[in-house]
Amino acid sequence: MKKVGSCAAALLVCLVLCLEQSFAAESGVPALNDELTKQKEIYLSRGEQRPEGYVIDRTLESYKESLPAAFEVSLANLGANGRWLDIGAGSGQAILDYFAPTCDMKHAEARERRGSNVQAVAISIEDRRRPAWHQTAASLGEERIRYLFNRSLREYSAEELGQFRVITDVIGGFSYTPNLSLFMEKVLALLEVNGSFFTVLQDVHSEAGANKPHYKGAPFLTEIAAADGSEVKTCNWLKSISCVKVTCEFRTGWTPSIEVYHLRKVCNEVAVPALVAVHYQAGTPPERGFQLRN
Repeated sequence: MKKVGSCAAALLVCLVLCLEQSFAAESGVPALNDELTKQKEIYLSRGEQRPEGYVIDRTLESYKESLPAAFEVSLANLGANGRWLDIGAGSGQAILDYFAPTCDMKHAEARERRGSNVQAVAISIEDRRRPAWHQTAASLGEERIRYLFNRSLREYSAEELGQFRVITDVIGGFSYTPNLSLFMEKVLALLEVNGSFFTVLQDVHSEAGANKPHYKGAPFLTEIAAADGSEVKTCNWLKSISCVKVTCEFRTGWTPSIEVYHLRKVCNEVAVPALVAVHYQAGTPPERGFQLRN
């Protein structure tokens, strides 16, 4: 079993590194390959080797506290055949909480709808499942609750994943990817029209622009520049995507502070302004800089 596990881990590193190194060659960022290698080591870390800040067991309650209020409403209104995709799901605890008997105690109708054909899919770059996941999957059925791993989001085809009414990312791919525009293209392609994507970034320049970087002498964890080098706030870049309506909410009760985003897809002609990576430093989450292509 140990040998099989080692081979699987090695295969995961190879698959992800090959993809990211290809991207690194295109971006022209010095030493990007080295930083991506360090980042993969964080993804594969276990036990005491897992660095502080790399959280793998966020609960549904923590999602509700972090994400916009519309998230709880959207989840409660999934309906009989609704589908939820959780990116960077870790152990999948939020999905397990969703299917727990005590979930939605205030929403009896939502519990009844969830009891029919609602499906939840967890995606993680590494397999973090615990016995509780396997027990729940055996009880509900593999088609109701799925866990996908060993691949990044962009490696899954639309046919393989299907469409979703709700997509979440709580310090997952949206915070970690070295190719932010491609990530958003993939997410929005998987989202139904009138569906919602909820996500969050730590230590980012807010839409209002009143906050400063959390770490003295360091940049914000995610920064975007226009082709001429001037700043483009992440919220404004998201709002420049066609066919989506975006709300941004800055919160100071977290350390570091966070900005949370709700993107509602309103049509299929989505166009995401292309970004190229100009800086990437491994971390939990990494420090990233992007620039708009001409």
